[in-house]
Amino acid sequence: MHRIAVLAVFAVLLSGCDQGNPLTVVKAVAAGVPTLAPFFDEGSGIGKDTTTVRSQAVRGSLQQGDTPGLYGGSKQPTICDVAKLERFLTDPVNHKKAQAWADVLNIDTDGIPEYLDRLTPVLLRHDTLVKNHDYKKEKAVPYNSLLQAGIAILVDEQGLPAVKCSCGNPLRPFEGDTGRISVQFEDGNKKWAGYERKSVVAVKPAPRKLERIALVDVHEPARGIERPVGTSGEKDATFNAKKPRVVPELAGATFAQARRELIDAGLAAGYAGQGAPPDGARVTATDPPAGSELAFGQYVMLTVAGGKGSTSGGGTGPTTTPPPPPPSSGSPTPPTSKPPSSSGKPGGTSSAPPSASASPSSGKPKPRESSSPPPSSTPPDSPSPSPSPQKSSSPPPPTSAPVTSSAPPPPQPPPPPPPPSTSSAPTTGGPPTVTSQPAASEPASSEPATGGPSATVAA
Repeated sequence: MHRIAVLAVFAVLLSGCDQGNPLTVVKAVAAGVPTLAPFFDEGSGIGKDTTTVRSQAVRGSLQQGDTPGLYGGSKQPTICDVAKLERFLTDPVNHKKAQAWADVLNIDTDGIPEYLDRLTPVLLRHDTLVKNHDYKKEKAVPYNSLLQAGIAILVDEQGLPAVKCSCGNPLRPFEGDTGRISVQFEDGNKKWAGYERKSVVAVKPAPRKLERIALVDVHEPARGIERPVGTSGEKDATFNAKKPRVVPELAGATFAQARRELIDAGLAAGYAGQGAPPDGARVTATDPPAGSELAFGQYVMLTVAGGKGSTSGGGTGPTTTPPPPPPSSGSPTPPTSKPPSSSGKPGGTSSAPPSASASPSSGKPKPRESSSPPPSSTPPDSPSPSPSPQKSSSPPPPTSAPVTSSAPPPPQPPPPPPPPSTSSAPTTGGPPTVTSQPAASEPASSEPATGGPSATVAA
């Protein structure tokens, strides 16, 4: 008893983990297996399934009704006898069935003939999730079901499954989470050969009404079939399904636009995961890439930008948007790797500088070149707020060889031996000043050009 109680508690805990998104129970419906409670007798000849079709792999469990190759056909044009189904539903003997049938499809009984005239018979090429309906106690009883590939159905003008041909049961779109289903194989519907959970697909309506549906012959995959909507095969046109289709350039398009372009090209839109991306999500890449060639109905995997605010294409960086010039009254940015020059401009080169900086003397932004060191000097009319250990417009501090403020002997005789501070002739009557020429330790190419980009930026 103690063990049973522990197991019961454990089961309750496990079930509680999925209370927010429980599994949807789905009843398997195999091709050729009679339905237990059909609207019409399976032997009445309304339709016939094909039991030799293997489910095709899909790339995304939710596909539009106009996806190329989603449905199949064959040279046999009478997989669904729509005229016979219409006779059954309009027979007064079957009035209650007709009323329940019409209610499922949101039409009046008087509108049944017109509705049937717009349906098109096809064969499933994928194991397909639908909301099926049995007929019990004069009512349509809904249940979720997985129809095996090869079952004959009627689809509406937007490619949605509408009727299961063999029994006349009305069908509606599957409303559950395709990634959280529990398929039950029972009542003679044994697990069929080729069944794979990843090959299950649900269908959503195409965004526009179709004029024709592009099918693949389930017996001859190289043979494509164009079937006008509302016809049963007598007006079919064929095409070469193996003829290469070129993958278009889709980067930057929305997911809805990319899907539309692929459908127009005869290809299917694939995606990773259970839920389809939002229609407005931007495509960043395709697999295979643009220009590749594929057969009709093959999938092109679409990668979309993930997360809020993500974009495709080139981003913007500091080189495309120059920073605003510093205020004229403010102090220049302190140096990072070199001491300031006489103008107070940073001399660091350890990181990429901004695209422009302001010259204190001119008030104009001056371009910075990251490929060469910045100039070592600027015009001297703006004193530095802090003393420079090498050059300054104010009297320099004492060094190892003191410098006097008085003029040296006349320049005609050769200069006396060091100090080094007298290696160049200073101006008389004051401390040495810095000219506009760069120091000998800096390359001449670092001197800013007078016609550079700084002339195009207003201070």
